[in-house]
Parts: sequence; C-alpha cells; structure tokens
Amino acid sequence: MDIIKTLAKSIREYKKQSILTMIIVFFEVILETLVPFVMSILLDQGLKKNDLNLCFYLTIVLVVMTVICFIAGVEAGFMASTAACGLTKNLRHDLYYKLQSYSFKNIDKFSSASIVTRITTDCTNVQNAYLMIIRTAIRAPIMLVLALILTFISSWIIGLIYLGIAILLGGALIFIIFKAHPYFHKGVTTYDWLNGVVQENLQGMRVVKSFNREEFENQKFNKISTTIYKLFSTGEKISAFNSPFVQFAIYAIMVVLSYFGSRLIVDPNTTMTTGVLSSLISYAWMVLNTLIMISMIFVTIIIASSSAERIYEMLVEQSDITSKQNPVIEVKNGNVEFRHVNFAYSAKASKLVLNDINFKVKEGEVVGILGGTGSSKTSLVNLIARLYDVTSGEVLVGDVNVKDYDLAALRDKIAVVLQKNTLFSGTIKDNLRWGDENATDEEMIEACKLAQADSFIEQFPDKYDTYIEQGGNNVSGGQKQRLCIARALLKKPKVLILDDSTSAVDTRTDALIREAFREKIPNTTKFIVAQRITSIQDADKIIVLDDGKIDDMGTHEELLARNKIYQEVYYTQNNKGGDNNE
Repeated sequence: MDIIKTLAKSIREYKKQSILTMIIVFFEVILETLVPFVMSILLDQGLKKNDLNLCFYLTIVLVVMTVICFIAGVEAGFMASTAACGLTKNLRHDLYYKLQSYSFKNIDKFSSASIVTRITTDCTNVQNAYLMIIRTAIRAPIMLVLALILTFISSWIIGLIYLGIAILLGGALIFIIFKAHPYFHKGVTTYDWLNGVVQENLQGMRVVKSFNREEFENQKFNKISTTIYKLFSTGEKISAFNSPFVQFAIYAIMVVLSYFGSRLIVDPNTTMTTGVLSSLISYAWMVLNTLIMISMIFVTIIIASSSAERIYEMLVEQSDITSKQNPVIEVKNGNVEFRHVNFAYSAKASKLVLNDINFKVKEGEVVGILGGTGSSKTSLVNLIARLYDVTSGEVLVGDVNVKDYDLAALRDKIAVVLQKNTLFSGTIKDNLRWGDENATDEEMIEACKLAQADSFIEQFPDKYDTYIEQGGNNVSGGQKQRLCIARALLKKPKVLILDDSTSAVDTRTDALIREAFREKIPNTTKFIVAQRITSIQDADKIIVLDDGKIDDMGTHEELLARNKIYQEVYYTQNNKGGDNNE
C-alpha cells in the first residue's frame, strides 16, 4: 500500500481523466452486457411473434446502445492513454527532481545504470500497468459478474456451469502467472546490468578500440542479453499456457451449452428459447474473454510490480545531507578549518578514509594538497562543499560549521573543478553560464582569460558560440579543464577548489593560471590538489596526505627540508638525486 500511495501522488493533474475513464468503462460494460439480453427479447418477443413494432423499437435501442458503446470505448481509450502517459511523465519528473536532491552518498547507493533503467524502462512498465488498471481491470471484473448474473437469470443450470468453468480456469491462470512471476521479476532487475554494460562501453569506447577489445565487449553484451532473453522467454513460455487453457474452456462451454441448450429448448417444461440460447452463447464469450483479460492484467501488473518497487525506492530515499531549519544563508569569508575530522563513506566501513584531520586556512590563502593515489585528497576537499558529511569532527567555512548553512548558499560560494569535470551539450556560453546564468559577455571573456581559455576559444570559427558536444568530446582534455575553471570563476566564489584540474595542461599554462589567480582573485581561498609539485610549490601552505592522515604541513621550503614523501616526489619529478638535498 505504501508503494501504491507513493506512486499515486504522481497522478496529480490527471486524476480527472483517470476517474472519468473508470466511470465511462463502467457504463460501457453495463450497456455491452445488456445487448445480448435485448437481442434475446427481440428474437423471442419480436420476430417469433411477428411483432413488427417491437422489432423496430428494439432495433433502434440496439443501434443506440451499440453507438454509445463505441463512443464510450473510444473516449475511455483516449482518456486512459492520457492519464497513463501523464502518470509516467510525472513519475519521471519526480524521480529526476528527487535525484537532484541526492547527496553523493545517496547516488553511490544506486548505480547510474540502475537509475537510468528506473527512469526509463521501469516507468514504462508502470505506465502499461496503470493503463490496464484504469480500463481493463475495471472492465473485466464488472463484465464477468454481470455476464454471470444475466446467465443465471436466463438459466441457473447454465449459470452454474459457467461459474464452475470460470473458477477452474481462473485458478489455472493465477497458478500460471505466479509461476512466471519470478522470471519476469529477475528479468526487470537484470536490465540494470545490461544498461551498465552499454554505458561502460560507450564511455570507454576509445579504450576498447585502442586495446582491440571489441570482441570481448561483444561477448560481454551477448552474455547479459542472452540472460535477459532466457528469463523473459521462460516467463512467456509459462504464460503461453494461458491460451490452451482458455481454448479448452471455450470448447468445453460450447459443447456443454450445445448439449444442455438443445435439451432445454425441446423440453416443454422449461422456458429456454432460441433467443435465450443466443444470449447465453454471447455471455459465454464474455466470461471467457474477461478471464483472458484478467490473465493479461496479472502478467502486466506482476511485471510492473517489480518496477514499482524500484521506483518507490528512489522516491522515498532521503538525502543524508540537507539544510537545517533556520540555516545560515551568508558565507561571510573564505576561512576554512578542519577540526579533528574523521570520515568514512559507510558507517559499516572498518577503516576511516580520513583520520583526525586538523588545519586552518585564512581567507585568500593558497593551499596545496599532495599525496599518492588513494591518500584521500579528493575526499578531503569534497567535505568543504559538503558533498559528503564528516563522520565526526567539524568542517568550518567562513567560521561556521558547514552543517549550519543552507546548502545552496554554501555551494554557491564554493566552486569545485574536478580533473574529469563535465561539459554539457550546448555552446561555450551555455556552459560558462552554469557559473552565473546572468553573466555578461565581458564577464565570460574575463573569466576565460584568467583560465587561459580565451586564446583557443578565439581560434574557433564561432568563438564563444561554438557548440560543445555532449561530454565535451570535440575539445581536448586541457581545453575542457580550462573551460571548467572559467565556469567556476564566474561563480565569484569565496573558496575555489581545483582537484587536479590542471593535469591536462602544460606547465607554462598551469603557471599562467596560478599567476592570474594571485593577481585577479587574491581574496579567494584556493585549494589546489595536484600531482605536480610545480603546481603548488608557491602555495602558502602545502598539506601532505598519506593513507588518509596529514603526514606533514608547511611551505615548499619547509617540506623539502624535512618531509620524506615530499622530497621523494620533488626529486623524482626534477630528476635529482637525494644527495642534492640541502
């Protein structure tokens, strides 16, 4: 019920169409089931007694009922489609907006492939189920009940036969559906794996081709595709038993009806007539058709139930990082302080990623962060913008605990540039305005000059109106990094974080970027995560991380004189031996 209530909230403006569909279907079914009954009266009271007036009257009634049924069917189909598609539109909207509220930790819980599957395939499955629920699931039970009632009115003996066959057939169909359910359920969840394989292949296409691994990727895709095929084909094969059971029931009813009907007609002690027999044949088809529809409903709903559960999981997932009540909405300065910070990505983790981190940075200072792979450099700077929350301790920005800020206000004053930052499809201007949607052309040009991006932009035929392909695939890695830096500068941040974001540019350009920072944004606190010592050697302080702990902290000269890790990196990068150490 929780799942149904949660998903039902996405119906919203389509409640009217949903309710009207069910009402129209209700009246359509009543008229449709009355048609055979009126037809039997026409045959027995009109034609048999040669009452032309009654025949004319009943013919008009049948024509009107048929026309109304046709119009109602068309209108119900139109409204049901509108409501189902509207529900799916709102579900995708709600899922996507919910996704935007997730923290990195929430996103880590769901793989990107799984999220894509939930927003696409799972929503489509729910759409198909909802379309069937508000139309067919209303139509089938009402028609079944009415057809059986009118059959009992016409002949209680035939009614009992229909009821018995309906119960037996319904039980068989339900048994088949529940046998098939596990295969459909597993097939739906396996789509995540398929999407993951495709996504990984597309993102790593250059690597695949450079290592000539196309055949390996084909085999990997075929394996998961075959798995999905086997699951769904097994489920469909089990469901295929529906048809033989229904056909058997149809022939059984026809045989029984022919035998008992003919005997009842010739028996002078019964009221069975040709018209009544005709209506009973029609009701037999109605009963069987409704059972077929019910079996289809079960298949669709069972498939959709797995999808609904997965959608529900995303909708009820609560971000572990939210703004507190009455938050601080102004970051007064760029001071940054870590007080006994411990951090782990999971509460169940046996080892801390960051262990007892302590340092203080004043506004405008440049902080270099150096360490080997896995030393948790990125984890440290992610805590400043509160992309993750500390496990214990405090992170302060502007002399205020980051947990006390409004999230939007905090992140608006902290700009983060990653090594593998993302550009979006659109012009260069479109991408730059992510930093400030109201930025003028002059401000964008100035930011690009600071990031050393203006020179290559001016060489493009369309300059700042040059179209960037999805992911920035039509610019080089160094150009992409410089555009991302310019985008961050347009935010006019109090704190600027460069997470190894000049790794793809040459040392001269790197030096020009740092020089521009010193001259043009002296009051912005700058954190520079780097592998090259030349990128951070003129920093006010350098933090050396080792295995999630601060191994040492100081200026370039201080660390070169005393810290072994720093010395090793420096002499390796400068091709000098340790004997040259002062």
